[in-house]
Amino acid sequence: MSFIRLMQQRYTTKNYDASKKIESEKLKELQQILQLSPSSINSQPWKFIFVSDSDTKKQLSEVSWLNTNKVLESDTIVVFNRINNITLFEKQIEEELPEGAVGYYKEFIKPKPEEEIKAWFNKQVYLALGIFLSACAEMGIDATPMEGIEPANYDKILNNKEYATLVAVAIGYRDNEDFNQPDRKPKSRLAFDKVIETV
Repeated sequence: MSFIRLMQQRYTTKNYDASKKIESEKLKELQQILQLSPSSINSQPWKFIFVSDSDTKKQLSEVSWLNTNKVLESDTIVVFNRINNITLFEKQIEEELPEGAVGYYKEFIKPKPEEEIKAWFNKQVYLALGIFLSACAEMGIDATPMEGIEPANYDKILNNKEYATLVAVAIGYRDNEDFNQPDRKPKSRLAFDKVIETV
């Protein structure tokens, strides 16, 4: 199937069939895809936590606002984290990246206030989120990106010390009666000429 067709068919899943499980090979492939995600200067200021354990999902569901049922009914919750310790990040890039990339960071990013440095980290994580949602669509896995969660409580439950939760994604297989499927609730997007401009 073409990528455009996949994008026409993917949607934010509202109801999952809890009896349908994602094959372990597919989960492993999604993990590898995240590991290969692009980031500015190959900075990779992230960690991705795959949560399938029912007890942990129950705890997360209680701090997920209106997303409680999605967390409980989906197969797995993938938690997208950005590194929260700038010193640790700088140690990481000194060990892993070429001199030119480290130089870019030191010249253009490091002089900024801490809040702006972390905002730059966040942008890299959201690049990985886009790759992940596209990969799910290509693999026939349904997904629900969720910012409607309590990040600090996610961090406590997951024992996140050097990282901070930004967003979570419920993945699994849709309930056949899910009202949000495109054939029942057509996609609503701005008109093409409002968002696409050619020069």
